[in-house]
Amino acid sequence: MSILVHDPGLETTVQDTGRFGHYAIGFPPSGALDSFAYHVGNALVGNAPGAAALEAVYLGPTLEFTADTVIAVTGADIPATLDGEAIPLWESVAVRAGQTLAFGQLAGGARPYVAVAGGIDVPQVYGSRSTYTLVGMGGFAGRGLAEGDELTLGDDAVSPRAGRRLADDDVPVHPATAELRLLVGLHSYRLTPDSLERFTDTAWKVTPDANRVGYRYRGAELEFVPREQPFGAGSDPANVTDCGYPVGSVQVPGGVEPIVLLQDAVTGGGYATLGTVVSVDRDRLAQTKTGDRTRFVAVDLDEALTIRRDRAAQLDRIRSALA
Repeated sequence: MSILVHDPGLETTVQDTGRFGHYAIGFPPSGALDSFAYHVGNALVGNAPGAAALEAVYLGPTLEFTADTVIAVTGADIPATLDGEAIPLWESVAVRAGQTLAFGQLAGGARPYVAVAGGIDVPQVYGSRSTYTLVGMGGFAGRGLAEGDELTLGDDAVSPRAGRRLADDDVPVHPATAELRLLVGLHSYRLTPDSLERFTDTAWKVTPDANRVGYRYRGAELEFVPREQPFGAGSDPANVTDCGYPVGSVQVPGGVEPIVLLQDAVTGGGYATLGTVVSVDRDRLAQTKTGDRTRFVAVDLDEALTIRRDRAAQLDRIRSALA
C-alpha cells in the first residue's frame, strides 16, 4: 500500500510529533509546525498520536493512492478533491485504489496536512520520522517530496473509517491578523521600555522569509538599552553571550525585523531573545503567510501553562469523541 507523488506542491514533507531529547547537541525537534492540525488528522483516520503525516505549504501536493484507505485533510483552508470531486476538510474520507488527491487555491491559512490511515512508513531517525531538510535527515530521503516518489504506508491504524468529523466549534479559523501570546523574558531587559511596549503594540507583517526555520517580520524599529559590550558577546546591541534558543523564541537582530524561531531552527547563538511564543500559538503562526499581520500579546507564566493544559485537554476530548 503506497502513495505515488505526481506533484509535490511547493514543499511537502513527512512530519510527526518531532525529534526530542537531542536539543543540547544541536538537533532541533522538527515535527509538524501546526501540531493541532497534525494530531486531529491522525485522530480522524484512526492513527496513534505519533504517526507520520504530510505537511504542505501554500500549494498542496497531487497524490495517487495504490490501495483503498482512509485520509483526512486538516490545517489550512484549501479546496481538496478526489478525482476532481470536492471532499470535506477536517473529516475522514474513504479513498479507493487509483484515486488521486489534489488541491486548489489556498483560501486561508498556509499549511494543509494529509493524514493517512496507518501513517507514512519511513524509517525513524533519532526516534522520529520527521524531515529535517537543512541537514537531509529523516522523512523521505531527508528531503521534501518530489515527482515520482512512492511513499509506503503503515498498517496499524485502529478502525479507520470514513465520516469521522471534527466539531465545527473546534475547527480553527485563520484571521488576516493573528494574535500570538508571548511569554516575555530572557533578554527583554535589553530593549528600552518604550520599545518593548512598541513591540506588542505593532501589527507586524510577515515577510517572504517565513519557513520551517523561522518567521521574519517588519513593522517597527526597536531600540536597545545602552551598555558596555559583555565579554564573549558581539558588538551589535542585539548581541549577548551565546545561549540556548527555545523553540518559539523571538530574536530582534539590529532592532528591526524580529524573527520567531521554529521547529527547524538553530538551537543556540548570540542574539538577544525578548520572549517566547507559547507552544500552542505556534500552530496559529504556522498558518500565517507572507503579507499577513501578526500581533504579539504578552502573557505570564501561569497563563502560558494554563493555555498548554487547555490545549492538551481539548485534544484528549477530541480523540475521545472521534474514537
